[in-house]
Amino acid sequence: MNPTANPPATEPHVIDKRATRTSFSRAATGYDRAAVLQREVGDRMAERLDYIRIEPSRLLDAGSGTGHGTLALAARYAMAQRVALDIAPTMLRAALAKEPARWRSLLGGRPRTLPVCGDLERLPLAAASMDMVWSNLALQWVNDLPGALGEFARVTRPGGLVMFSTFGPDTLKELRGAFAEVDGYSHVSRFTDMHDIGDMLLEAGFVTPVVDMERITLTYASLPELMRDLKAIGAHNATAGRRQGMMGRQAFARVVAAYERFRTADGRLPATYEVVYGHAWRGEPRRAADGRAVIRFERARSGGGDVR
Repeated sequence: MNPTANPPATEPHVIDKRATRTSFSRAATGYDRAAVLQREVGDRMAERLDYIRIEPSRLLDAGSGTGHGTLALAARYAMAQRVALDIAPTMLRAALAKEPARWRSLLGGRPRTLPVCGDLERLPLAAASMDMVWSNLALQWVNDLPGALGEFARVTRPGGLVMFSTFGPDTLKELRGAFAEVDGYSHVSRFTDMHDIGDMLLEAGFVTPVVDMERITLTYASLPELMRDLKAIGAHNATAGRRQGMMGRQAFARVVAAYERFRTADGRLPATYEVVYGHAWRGEPRRAADGRAVIRFERARSGGGDVR
Protein backbone atom coordinates (compact mmCIF):
# COMPACT_ATOMS: atom_id res chain seq x y z
CA MET A 1 0.00 0.00 0.00
CA ASN A 2 1.34 3.40 -0.94
CA PRO A 3 1.26 5.65 2.18
CA THR A 4 1.24 8.79 0.03
CA ALA A 5 -1.66 7.71 -2.18
CA ASN A 6 -4.37 10.29 -2.77
CA PRO A 7 -7.43 10.18 -0.49
CA PRO A 8 -10.88 9.29 -1.85
CA ALA A 9 -12.57 11.90 -4.03
CA THR A 10 -15.65 12.06 -1.76
CA GLU A 11 -16.02 14.88 0.81
CA PRO A 12 -13.32 13.78 3.27
CA HIS A 13 -14.77 15.16 6.51
CA VAL A 14 -18.27 13.68 6.29
CA ILE A 15 -18.89 11.50 9.36
CA ASP A 16 -19.89 7.90 8.73
CA LYS A 17 -22.75 7.57 11.24
CA ARG A 18 -22.84 3.78 11.08
CA ALA A 19 -19.14 3.58 11.88
CA THR A 20 -19.59 6.09 14.70
CA ARG A 21 -22.41 4.10 16.26
CA THR A 22 -20.41 0.88 16.06
CA SER A 23 -17.35 2.53 17.56
CA PHE A 24 -19.18 3.99 20.54
CA SER A 25 -21.12 0.78 21.10
CA ARG A 26 -17.88 -1.16 21.37
CA ALA A 27 -16.36 1.44 23.71
CA ALA A 28 -19.23 1.57 26.21
CA THR A 29 -17.85 -0.89 28.76
CA GLY A 30 -14.47 0.81 29.10
CA TYR A 31 -15.55 4.37 28.31
CA ASP A 32 -15.60 5.73 31.86
CA ARG A 33 -11.99 4.75 32.56
CA ALA A 34 -10.73 6.83 29.62
CA ALA A 35 -13.25 9.70 29.46
CA VAL A 36 -11.30 12.05 31.74
CA LEU A 37 -11.71 15.06 29.46
CA GLN A 38 -15.40 14.41 28.85
CA ARG A 39 -16.14 14.30 32.59
CA GLU A 40 -14.08 17.41 33.27
CA VAL A 41 -15.80 19.43 30.56
CA GLY A 42 -19.20 18.21 31.74
CA ASP A 43 -18.39 19.28 35.29
CA ARG A 44 -17.30 22.72 34.09
CA MET A 45 -20.54 23.03 32.14
CA ALA A 46 -22.54 22.11 35.23
CA GLU A 47 -20.81 24.84 37.24
CA ARG A 48 -22.19 27.39 34.78
CA LEU A 49 -25.70 26.37 35.74
CA ASP A 50 -25.06 27.96 39.16
CA TYR A 51 -25.54 31.32 37.46
CA ILE A 52 -28.59 30.44 35.37
CA ARG A 53 -32.09 30.51 36.80
CA ILE A 54 -34.12 27.66 35.40
CA GLU A 55 -36.22 24.86 36.91
CA PRO A 56 -36.96 22.53 34.01
CA SER A 57 -39.86 20.12 34.13
CA ARG A 58 -38.44 18.14 31.21
CA LEU A 59 -34.85 18.02 30.04
CA LEU A 60 -32.87 16.26 27.34
CA ASP A 61 -29.30 15.02 27.61
CA ALA A 62 -28.41 14.92 23.91
CA GLY A 63 -25.47 12.59 23.36
CA SER A 64 -25.68 11.21 26.89
CA GLY A 65 -22.98 8.56 26.61
CA THR A 66 -22.70 6.50 29.78
CA GLY A 67 -24.77 8.96 31.77
CA HIS A 68 -22.33 11.12 33.73
CA GLY A 69 -24.14 14.31 32.71
CA THR A 70 -27.58 12.78 33.13
CA LEU A 71 -26.85 11.93 36.77
CA ALA A 72 -25.43 15.40 37.40
CA LEU A 73 -28.60 16.97 36.00
CA ALA A 74 -30.72 14.59 38.10
CA ALA A 75 -28.95 15.77 41.24
CA ARG A 76 -29.54 19.41 40.33
CA TYR A 77 -33.09 19.10 39.00
CA ALA A 78 -34.51 16.25 41.02
CA MET A 79 -38.13 16.76 39.93
CA ALA A 80 -37.45 17.00 36.21
CA GLN A 81 -38.38 14.27 33.77
CA ARG A 82 -35.23 13.27 31.92
CA VAL A 83 -34.57 11.91 28.46
CA ALA A 84 -31.13 10.43 27.73
CA LEU A 85 -30.48 10.23 24.00
CA ASP A 86 -27.50 8.57 22.35
CA ILE A 87 -26.70 7.03 18.98
CA ALA A 88 -25.23 3.89 20.62
CA PRO A 89 -27.66 1.58 22.47
CA THR A 90 -24.92 0.03 24.64
CA MET A 91 -24.05 3.50 25.92
CA LEU A 92 -27.67 3.91 27.02
CA ARG A 93 -27.62 0.55 28.79
CA ALA A 94 -24.45 1.56 30.64
CA ALA A 95 -26.10 4.83 31.68
CA LEU A 96 -29.25 3.15 33.01
CA ALA A 97 -27.15 0.71 35.03
CA LYS A 98 -25.83 3.67 37.03
CA GLU A 99 -29.24 4.80 38.27
CA PRO A 100 -29.52 4.41 42.05
CA ALA A 101 -31.67 1.47 43.12
CA ARG A 102 -33.85 3.75 45.26
CA TRP A 103 -35.03 5.55 42.12
CA ARG A 104 -36.18 2.31 40.54
CA SER A 105 -37.90 1.13 43.72
CA LEU A 106 -40.05 4.26 43.69
CA LEU A 107 -41.14 3.51 40.11
CA GLY A 108 -41.74 -0.22 40.41
CA GLY A 109 -38.34 -1.13 38.98
CA ARG A 110 -38.62 1.13 35.92
CA PRO A 111 -35.76 3.56 35.14
CA ARG A 112 -36.42 7.16 36.09
CA THR A 113 -34.58 8.32 32.99
CA LEU A 114 -36.16 7.57 29.61
CA PRO A 115 -33.52 6.15 27.21
CA VAL A 116 -33.88 7.05 23.54
CA CYS A 117 -31.59 5.79 20.79
CA GLY A 118 -31.40 8.46 18.12
CA ASP A 119 -29.44 10.92 16.00
CA LEU A 120 -28.87 14.54 17.05
CA GLU A 121 -29.68 15.63 13.51
CA ARG A 122 -33.14 13.98 13.61
CA LEU A 123 -34.35 14.02 17.19
CA PRO A 124 -37.27 11.60 17.69
CA LEU A 125 -39.00 14.04 20.04
CA ALA A 126 -42.04 16.29 19.79
CA ALA A 127 -41.70 20.00 19.10
CA ALA A 128 -41.47 22.26 22.18
CA SER A 129 -41.39 19.21 24.46
CA MET A 130 -38.29 20.16 26.47
CA ASP A 131 -37.56 22.98 28.89
CA MET A 132 -33.83 22.36 28.64
CA VAL A 133 -31.44 20.67 26.20
CA TRP A 134 -27.99 19.72 27.48
CA SER A 135 -25.26 18.31 25.24
CA ASN A 136 -21.70 17.63 26.38
CA LEU A 137 -19.09 16.96 23.66
CA ALA A 138 -21.46 15.33 21.18
CA LEU A 139 -22.12 17.94 18.50
CA GLN A 140 -18.70 17.37 16.91
CA TRP A 141 -20.09 14.05 15.63
CA VAL A 142 -22.81 15.58 13.44
CA ASN A 143 -22.49 16.37 9.75
CA ASP A 144 -25.02 19.21 9.72
CA LEU A 145 -24.32 21.40 12.75
CA PRO A 146 -26.86 24.11 11.79
CA GLY A 147 -29.42 21.35 11.33
CA ALA A 148 -28.63 19.80 14.72
CA LEU A 149 -28.95 23.18 16.44
CA GLY A 150 -32.20 23.63 14.54
CA GLU A 151 -33.39 20.34 16.02
CA PHE A 152 -32.42 21.56 19.50
CA ALA A 153 -34.50 24.66 18.83
CA ARG A 154 -37.44 22.63 17.52
CA VAL A 155 -37.74 20.46 20.64
CA THR A 156 -37.13 23.34 23.10
CA ARG A 157 -40.13 25.34 24.25
CA PRO A 158 -40.00 29.16 23.93
CA GLY A 159 -38.09 30.47 26.92
CA GLY A 160 -36.25 27.17 27.35
CA LEU A 161 -32.47 26.76 27.59
CA VAL A 162 -29.92 24.98 25.46
CA MET A 163 -26.42 24.42 26.90
CA PHE A 164 -23.67 22.54 25.11
CA SER A 165 -19.98 21.97 24.61
CA THR A 166 -18.16 20.86 21.50
CA PHE A 167 -14.70 21.00 19.96
CA GLY A 168 -13.17 23.90 18.04
CA PRO A 169 -10.69 23.90 15.12
CA ASP A 170 -7.48 23.59 17.17
CA THR A 171 -8.56 20.27 18.65
CA LEU A 172 -5.89 17.59 18.16
CA LYS A 173 -3.90 19.97 16.01
CA GLU A 174 -0.69 18.08 16.82
CA LEU A 175 -2.17 14.78 15.66
CA ARG A 176 -3.58 16.35 12.50
CA GLY A 177 -0.21 17.93 11.70
CA ALA A 178 1.74 14.72 12.25
CA PHE A 179 -0.51 12.68 9.95
CA ALA A 180 -0.48 15.45 7.32
CA GLU A 181 3.27 14.95 6.94
CA VAL A 182 2.71 11.32 5.92
CA ASP A 183 -0.37 11.21 3.68
CA GLY A 184 -3.33 13.19 2.40
CA TYR A 185 -6.09 11.20 4.07
CA SER A 186 -8.47 12.57 6.68
CA HIS A 187 -7.33 11.44 10.14
CA VAL A 188 -9.00 14.01 12.41
CA SER A 189 -12.53 15.36 12.18
CA ARG A 190 -13.16 18.94 11.12
CA PHE A 191 -14.39 21.24 13.90
CA THR A 192 -16.35 24.51 13.76
CA ASP A 193 -15.18 27.93 14.93
CA MET A 194 -17.07 29.33 17.92
CA HIS A 195 -18.02 32.53 16.08
CA ASP A 196 -19.75 30.50 13.40
CA ILE A 197 -21.56 28.52 16.11
CA GLY A 198 -22.87 31.77 17.58
CA ASP A 199 -24.28 32.75 14.19
CA MET A 200 -25.87 29.31 13.84
CA LEU A 201 -27.62 29.68 17.19
CA LEU A 202 -29.20 32.95 16.10
CA GLU A 203 -30.24 31.47 12.76
CA ALA A 204 -31.81 28.50 14.56
CA GLY A 205 -34.05 30.80 16.58
CA PHE A 206 -32.15 31.16 19.84
CA VAL A 207 -31.67 34.53 21.53
CA THR A 208 -28.90 36.05 23.68
CA PRO A 209 -26.37 33.33 22.85
CA VAL A 210 -23.18 33.17 24.90
CA VAL A 211 -20.28 31.29 23.30
CA ASP A 212 -16.73 31.08 24.65
CA MET A 213 -13.72 28.83 24.41
CA GLU A 214 -10.83 27.43 26.41
CA ARG A 215 -7.92 25.16 25.55
CA ILE A 216 -7.26 22.05 27.59
CA THR A 217 -4.07 20.08 27.03
CA LEU A 218 -3.69 16.43 27.96
CA THR A 219 -0.21 14.93 27.94
CA TYR A 220 1.03 11.45 27.10
CA ALA A 221 4.22 9.46 27.27
CA SER A 222 3.84 8.31 23.65
CA LEU A 223 1.63 8.63 20.61
CA PRO A 224 0.33 5.03 20.91
CA GLU A 225 -0.87 5.92 24.43
CA LEU A 226 -2.90 8.82 23.01
CA MET A 227 -4.31 6.60 20.27
CA ARG A 228 -5.36 3.99 22.86
CA ASP A 229 -7.21 6.67 24.84
CA LEU A 230 -9.07 7.85 21.73
CA LYS A 231 -10.01 4.26 20.90
CA ALA A 232 -11.19 3.63 24.47
CA ILE A 233 -13.76 6.43 24.29
CA GLY A 234 -14.93 5.42 20.82
CA ALA A 235 -13.31 8.38 19.09
CA HIS A 236 -12.21 6.46 16.01
CA ASN A 237 -11.62 8.24 12.73
CA ALA A 238 -15.06 7.91 11.13
CA THR A 239 -14.61 10.45 8.32
CA ALA A 240 -15.32 9.49 4.72
CA GLY A 241 -11.81 10.48 3.72
CA ARG A 242 -10.14 8.05 6.11
CA ARG A 243 -7.72 5.45 4.88
CA GLN A 244 -9.45 2.18 4.08
CA GLY A 245 -7.35 -0.45 5.79
CA MET A 246 -4.51 -0.34 8.30
CA MET A 247 -1.64 2.09 7.97
CA GLY A 248 1.65 0.30 7.40
CA ARG A 249 4.33 0.14 10.11
CA GLN A 250 6.74 2.35 8.23
CA ALA A 251 4.10 5.01 7.62
CA PHE A 252 3.01 4.99 11.27
CA ALA A 253 6.64 5.22 12.37
CA ARG A 254 6.87 8.42 10.32
CA VAL A 255 3.77 9.76 12.11
CA VAL A 256 5.35 8.95 15.47
CA ALA A 257 8.53 10.75 14.44
CA ALA A 258 6.54 13.79 13.29
CA TYR A 259 4.64 13.91 16.59
CA GLU A 260 7.91 13.78 18.54
CA ARG A 261 8.58 17.36 17.45
CA PHE A 262 5.85 18.47 19.87
CA ARG A 263 7.44 16.82 22.91
CA THR A 264 7.75 19.37 25.71
CA ALA A 265 10.62 20.13 28.05
CA ASP A 266 9.15 17.84 30.70
CA GLY A 267 9.26 14.92 28.28
CA ARG A 268 5.53 14.65 27.55
CA LEU A 269 3.58 14.75 24.29
CA PRO A 270 0.70 17.26 24.26
CA ALA A 271 -2.79 16.73 22.85
CA THR A 272 -4.61 20.06 22.57
CA TYR A 273 -8.39 20.32 22.81
CA GLU A 274 -10.17 23.56 21.96
CA VAL A 275 -13.37 23.31 23.98
CA VAL A 276 -16.25 25.54 22.89
CA TYR A 277 -19.03 26.23 25.40
CA GLY A 278 -22.38 27.74 24.48
CA HIS A 279 -25.78 28.46 25.91
CA ALA A 280 -28.80 30.36 24.63
CA TRP A 281 -32.51 30.77 25.22
CA ARG A 282 -35.19 29.64 22.82
CA GLY A 283 -36.92 32.64 21.29
CA GLU A 284 -40.49 32.80 20.09
CA PRO A 285 -40.94 30.88 16.81
CA ARG A 286 -40.69 33.02 13.70
CA ARG A 287 -42.75 30.64 11.57
CA ALA A 288 -45.81 28.54 12.19
CA ALA A 289 -45.85 24.78 11.67
CA ASP A 290 -47.10 25.25 8.11
CA GLY A 291 -44.15 27.52 7.26
CA ARG A 292 -45.99 30.86 7.37
CA ALA A 293 -44.23 33.75 9.10
CA VAL A 294 -45.50 34.58 12.59
CA ILE A 295 -46.33 38.28 12.95
CA ARG A 296 -47.51 39.53 16.32
CA PHE A 297 -49.82 42.55 16.67
CA GLU A 298 -50.50 44.49 19.84
CA ARG A 299 -53.23 47.07 20.34
CA ALA A 300 -51.77 50.51 20.96
CA ARG A 301 -52.67 52.26 24.20
CA SER A 302 -53.29 56.01 24.25
CA GLY A 303 -52.28 58.47 26.92
CA GLY A 304 -52.18 55.97 29.75
CA GLY A 305 -55.98 55.71 29.95
CA ASP A 306 -57.99 52.50 29.88
CA VAL A 307 -58.98 50.99 26.57
CA ARG A 308 -62.75 50.39 26.59
